[in-house]
Amino acid sequence: MAIVGRLVDRLFGLPEVPSPGIHVRRDLRVPMPDGVALIADLYRPRGTGPMPVVLMRTPYGKRQPVMRLFAGVLVRRGFQVVIQNVRGVLGSGGEFHAFHNEKDDGLATLKWLRAQPWCDGKVAMVGASYLGFTEWAIAPYADPPLEAMGLGITASEFVSSFYPGGALALHNTLVWSSLMGTQDDGKRPLHNRRVRQAMRHLPVGEADTAAIGRPESFLREVTAHAEPDGFWEATDHSAAVPGTTTPTTMVTGWWDLFLRGQLRDFVALHEAGRQARITIGPWGHDTKALRAIVSDQVSWLNAHLNGDKAQLRQAPVRLHLQKADRWLDFDQWPPPETRPTPVYLGRSLVWDGPPETDPATFTYDPLDPTPSVGGPLLSPGKGKQRDNTRIERRDDVVVLTGAPLDDDLDVIGPVSATIHARTSTGQGDLFIRLCDVDRDGVSRNVTDGILRIGTGGVVRAEIEMHPTAYRFLRGHRLRVMLAGGAFPRFARNHGTGEPAARAVASRRTRFEILRDKDHPSAVHLPVWDG
Repeated sequence: MAIVGRLVDRLFGLPEVPSPGIHVRRDLRVPMPDGVALIADLYRPRGTGPMPVVLMRTPYGKRQPVMRLFAGVLVRRGFQVVIQNVRGVLGSGGEFHAFHNEKDDGLATLKWLRAQPWCDGKVAMVGASYLGFTEWAIAPYADPPLEAMGLGITASEFVSSFYPGGALALHNTLVWSSLMGTQDDGKRPLHNRRVRQAMRHLPVGEADTAAIGRPESFLREVTAHAEPDGFWEATDHSAAVPGTTTPTTMVTGWWDLFLRGQLRDFVALHEAGRQARITIGPWGHDTKALRAIVSDQVSWLNAHLNGDKAQLRQAPVRLHLQKADRWLDFDQWPPPETRPTPVYLGRSLVWDGPPETDPATFTYDPLDPTPSVGGPLLSPGKGKQRDNTRIERRDDVVVLTGAPLDDDLDVIGPVSATIHARTSTGQGDLFIRLCDVDRDGVSRNVTDGILRIGTGGVVRAEIEMHPTAYRFLRGHRLRVMLAGGAFPRFARNHGTGEPAARAVASRRTRFEILRDKDHPSAVHLPVWDG
């Protein structure tokens, strides 16, 4: 076991420590107020008395290899760890409804832990993705507060990631629902061929049966409530973030689907004067972020449970500037040293004021939806930067390119776009992507965003794009692509106004993109001169 421990520490980039004996108690039954019992495993150093607990609550199974490895990492450093399966998952009682039960069940678990003879009353939480959400479901409401929180690639609310800009995030929703719907099968289809083919299924509210052969509750709930109706309100903990006093560390990546939400959480904590830090690396929602998450959370627990603050850095924000191979430290997000700079859409991209140009037009066909590559996707190997050239050649997109850059251009912070548009159907999804065109003419995506527009007439569309820290190298060119969708990352807009879950019929939608002095369409870049 000592050899295995050393190998695991090396895998996560951690300094080696002596390996104490580990005592494991399986399948502890944690009672909930409604009589349901949730099961948990306890890992602790042998021969120790009451001590703090590090809690992890998971929907993926407490005996997953990565969970057991992380528990071993923590126990070797003197912590005791409880890993609990959430309601309705792999032996825990009740029925799983994603995100809905984590507040009440989490607070009941916290109360139970503090009453155990092997707990000294202090509890911290760590985790990533859904596990991080379970932390936000507890931390703002815990009394007394948690001792520390470690949050990886997660956010206090996931609803904005289900429907970014009002469009249904089909790819990520179907991939995750297929994973959850097959947990008891032993074989989990993260992104197999059947799931990919099911993304084309109509109506989209029944894509689960095409993907895994049976209904799955999460897919049904997300598609049924794509139009705002309050269904997800109780799962949104973002309003409680500023009042959360627990010391908090965060890790995320420029290609993570929860990046925008996690940055909003960090800003809320920082502006409220809370103790918080964040690291943003060149990662997606994948195992490449895991090493940074483990190292970050170990150091935070050491500081706040063991009093070892020697490894804590001073800067609240540490980020990786992509294509420059540099890590930068800042006092806040977004960095105050940046200047907002518009790049205007004309016949090309121009920097020196709105041009006077006729509208650009394209037509979106839901039966042949504009495809998309790359971006913040769940599937391994499918996200991040990809060659966009094939899509840019289609006749259902508008492509505008700038002149070669005279110098490197560093962009750090939130990115947005203001697009003046009109559609033939009075509705549609407006997708915009900013790309980096290299000296060989290869166009790779840097950031993008989507917005569902409507009401008829000319619409001023304010589109929130993915934040970034990116260096456009000298001699490269900026390129903007506009389209009526990005399939299957987002479900197609049928142009009929029918609810997403049931829509089958479709209408083609013609888009006009206005780009004159009265309608200055532009992408707004946070340019850093450091």
